[in-house]
Amino acid sequence: MKIKVCGITTYDDAAMALDLGADALGFNFYPNSPRFLPPPSAGEIVRRLPPFAVSVAVFVNLADTLEVERQARIAGVQVLQLHGDESPEYCLRLQAWKLIKALRLCPDSILEEAGQYPVAAFLLDARDNTRYGGTGTTFDWRIAGRLRTTRPVILAGGLCPENVGEAIRIVRPYAVDVCSGVESAPGRKDQRRLSAFIREAKNAAGEIPNSGTAPA
Repeated sequence: MKIKVCGITTYDDAAMALDLGADALGFNFYPNSPRFLPPPSAGEIVRRLPPFAVSVAVFVNLADTLEVERQARIAGVQVLQLHGDESPEYCLRLQAWKLIKALRLCPDSILEEAGQYPVAAFLLDARDNTRYGGTGTTFDWRIAGRLRTTRPVILAGGLCPENVGEAIRIVRPYAVDVCSGVESAPGRKDQRRLSAFIREAKNAAGEIPNSGTAPA
């Protein structure tokens, strides 16, 4: 089971997350987010990370893919997460990068279209008509069963120490992604809650055979 902590805004929080057992860190480059971090500031954090820490840049509906790449290079990240309404054609223009595409779900979500996306993994999040990610809202995890894909699934959307174990047992994802559920304030991680989240996630994953492995 892989664990991504999103909405990192300080080096101290990044180091704490990794020390507690996180595998990946997310940096939000969406200016309207309360966790927005300019790419140069993210780059200062990324350059101080240990060599095997995965860094992810989160973008939302940035029209110019060349600008996406420019910002990603400034930050020195390895993975791009597209968390808006980006099309499969948009993703094709970023094939030089490892891509995660967020699917924002509601009860009537149609997931068959996911197969059109040329991405490395899907992130499942709750749909909010005004905000993109970090809403603290869960969705019916059974919807994830409608996703027919051989690509890894990352579960997000309102996860916290109190529910991550149940979510993992139902969905059996490749990874979980947490943001607001382990914060004391937007962009500030709470050590106690983050430690509890990672412990609960790993305990639940240990009950599931082959949890955290990517499909062939």
